[in-house]
Amino acid sequence: MATSSSSRGIQYGSAWFQRKINLRPCHRGCHLVTDEILKQIPEITQFSVGLVNVQILHTSASLALNENWDPDVREDMEMVLNRLVPEGLPYRHSCEGPDDMPAHVKACFLGSSLTIPVTDGKLNLGTWQGIWLCEHRNRAGSRKLVVTINGVTAACLGRSPS
Repeated sequence: MATSSSSRGIQYGSAWFQRKINLRPCHRGCHLVTDEILKQIPEITQFSVGLVNVQILHTSASLALNENWDPDVREDMEMVLNRLVPEGLPYRHSCEGPDDMPAHVKACFLGSSLTIPVTDGKLNLGTWQGIWLCEHRNRAGSRKLVVTINGVTAACLGRSPS
């Protein structure tokens, strides 16, 4: 189906894009990764309206949408997460080290995916919002993400439906 804009602003048709990307290894804590993700998906600029879903492919790290300006917020979040889910509890799952089971719990609390609107080729985030990688392991490697975009491309605008 071709795409067009109606007088009510409804746009018809859609395009899909998906890519698996890698984030650099990070030490334990909350890290602002918005720009790192966007550099690996320049195709987002082709979408006039849509949604982007970012899914982390790991069970001991998570994604969050939060403060992008003051790094103290990320440090405070790490402190709170460590108090809520301490390493010293008698976890049954302990074969991967004392930080592993708490990492799984923190990842469940925060979540493994984000869905963010796309407007005019950009993430439609609030002024102070950014994407965080919340690394819950002491020594983790590169983290893999799947980024999926669904929306109307700028190239399709102005065409009438078939």
